[in-house]
Amino acid sequence: MQAEEPVQPAEPQRSESGRRVADAMAAVYGQRPQWVVRAPGRVNLIGEHTDYNDGFVLPMAIDRAVWIGLSPREDSHVRVHSLDFLQGIEFDLGALERGGPGWGEYIKAVAWSLQAAGHGLHGWDGVIFGDVPRGAGLSSSAALELASARAFAAASALAWDPPAMARLAQKAENEWVGVACGIMDQLTSACGRSDHALRIDCRSLDIDPVPLPPAASVLVLDTGTRRGLVTSAYNRRRQECRQGAEAFGLTSLRDLSPDTFERGEGRLEETIRRRVRHILTENARTLEASQALRGADVESVGRLMLASHASLRDDYEVSSPALDAMVEIAAAQPGCWGARMTGAGFGGCAVALVERAGAAEAGERIADEYRRRIGQVPAVYVCRAAQGASLS
Repeated sequence: MQAEEPVQPAEPQRSESGRRVADAMAAVYGQRPQWVVRAPGRVNLIGEHTDYNDGFVLPMAIDRAVWIGLSPREDSHVRVHSLDFLQGIEFDLGALERGGPGWGEYIKAVAWSLQAAGHGLHGWDGVIFGDVPRGAGLSSSAALELASARAFAAASALAWDPPAMARLAQKAENEWVGVACGIMDQLTSACGRSDHALRIDCRSLDIDPVPLPPAASVLVLDTGTRRGLVTSAYNRRRQECRQGAEAFGLTSLRDLSPDTFERGEGRLEETIRRRVRHILTENARTLEASQALRGADVESVGRLMLASHASLRDDYEVSSPALDAMVEIAAAQPGCWGARMTGAGFGGCAVALVERAGAAEAGERIADEYRRRIGQVPAVYVCRAAQGASLS
């Protein structure tokens, strides 16, 4: 594939956040950026913890993102200043070492993964800014990884292949950062499509855009509670799924049929049985929800979202009191078709499908009731489905 020739458009084509990093680039380095790259976070409408089981997911990229303004260097050094953390990092592409601020590790991880895949990289100076809430289950890490990959591709004149770059970003998080994530987050950030969710087959990586009904809006409901993926039970759930697959002589729970599970579930230890049941039923719900969205059957999608949350709470045990309360409050609102926790769990966000006409008002009612019941101030975002990683 021929290398993409990055072209700098006129400044007015950049978003407010893009202009912000461009202005900061001039202040920090004394020059305006040659490029501004952007990569979105994502919210998963349904299909949770199925991605690392080779299953199906239904996420959408959201209109919150990570931006990097950058200009190439003639050497192998990378210098990046973070507007979020008010600090900078510097490293040499020829001598990558772990250490330094956590956000910088993701940039180094992407550099390591790209070079391990045989890509020759050039250095660059950049400024980074993001408005994806961190630790909320909206894939701020994947947005940072894909923005970094887009920056390295621009500075190094690499062809931009979104699925391939998503796989390399996943490798960076798995093997450098140490989080055993699946491919969904990176693939959604790389391949998002405006006004569409993406039905992703996490085995083949086939992506099927699914239009979102014009009458519906997506609310992201941030509980204000956080979890650390590396130290959480996330990796334990992966191991439990492997145990479940092995008990049926399979390499992945994707290949388990309902009939086989029904015949063999009695020999499984109770915890493993519930984990396997969640994956099996969640894959079925995700496929059904995709078809329902295509037919603008929002009532069915809402019902499936509520069933997904119950399964995540009871069988997979990755919800929390705050998430349960948020889902219950949202589901009780007029104009809400359904809600569920989203992301790895143990804290973070819920997602709700609501009538577009009253979305903002519904969000305010949910926030008020959550604050009254839990005593914590949540954040509520009316989100639209956005394009994947881009360069301007």
